Amino acid sequence: MPTEVTTLYQHLKKLDLLKHSPTYWWPNYGTFEVIIGAILTQNTTWKNVEKSLQNLQKHTTLENFLQLDEETLKNAIKPSGFYNQKAPRLLQLAKNIKKDFGSFEEFTCKVSKEWLLEQKGIGEESADAILCYTCKRGIMVVDSYTKRTLCEFNIHFKTYKEYQAFLQDIECKTTIEDKALFYARFHGMFVEYQKLKKYGTIRK
Repeated sequence: MPTEVTTLYQHLKKLDLLKHSPTYWWPNYGTFEVIIGAILTQNTTWKNVEKSLQNLQKHTTLENFLQLDEETLKNAIKPSGFYNQKAPRLLQLAKNIKKDFGSFEEFTCKVSKEWLLEQKGIGEESADAILCYTCKRGIMVVDSYTKRTLCEFNIHFKTYKEYQAFLQDIECKTTIEDKALFYARFHGMFVEYQKLKKYGTIRK
């Protein structure tokens, strides 16, 4: 049973969990659509998020998204739940990106985690998901799937930062040429592990 991060990584890698996934695991990596998805996926399943994104297919760039009014957005994202809360937060986030960075491209290059955490509705996990999958930063996302998997292997921490530090300690023990790719896929392994385990196809 793996107890160190490198052993855990090798254990997950051997399961070939990402064989049917995009290169960077998250669909449409590096686009504004990832930001929308990162907010919509809070307190719901990805299947519901996909329905919402399908409804928004003509508005998944920053400029097109800013053309939406709140009621139209609420109707589009109903499948994701909490639409009365998520719609105004998403619109305000888009407006703040435009105001503070001018363009989506500038945002991806210059945004900091501190800026993201100042935005209503964005916590540690959502901020890191945006940094990792939108801004292509080498940052490990820690979500419920990650914590659940670590718990199975008797790895426990109290804070988000402690979980993240444990997982990113792999940098000290391995050679990583593309940190953005590595952490995107490492996080994806945890999610896919839990999804497959749920349906009885994974055995430790």
